Amino acid sequence: MNQPEANHHLLSVLVENKAGVLARVAGLFARRGFNIISLAVAPTEDEAFSRITIAVDAASAPLEQIVKQLFKLINVVKITELDPRQAVERELLLVTVSAPPEARSQVIELVDVFEGRILNVGHDRLTLSLEGHPDKLDDFEELLRPYGIVELQRSGRVALPKIDHSTSRLRPARAS
Repeated sequence: MNQPEANHHLLSVLVENKAGVLARVAGLFARRGFNIISLAVAPTEDEAFSRITIAVDAASAPLEQIVKQLFKLINVVKITELDPRQAVERELLLVTVSAPPEARSQVIELVDVFEGRILNVGHDRLTLSLEGHPDKLDDFEELLRPYGIVELQRSGRVALPKIDHSTSRLRPARAS
């Protein structure tokens, strides 16, 4: 499941927050045969807009073709390709894992090492959450597999460009 960064395009698509927009975007990808690795959508700081973060398999379509097709959709306002080295990416994982008494402490130790949370406890199962970079979640998921994953859900990637620190807004202090 671990996808190398070079194998996908990461797009942040600002769209009008209207009914049917996500369906049109997803339909475009389906019609063109573009393989979506991850998709997440939610309203932005301005309720008139939503941001769709899409990780697209680089082998399924050239970036220029994806952008050109997206801009044909009337509700698309802005498209930004995010270089994974210049973006902050996060994803949420929820997982229920088998954790009988003899294995529970090992699972709890993994949760602690990965800085996750235990959300629900049963007699022989734990429901866990972990937030972080998709690679971190891939590693966590892989280490949980031997215990027995009962159910798993991942949110899909969300990403924003890293803040440019090259131009400081702070003025240097002057000596008196």
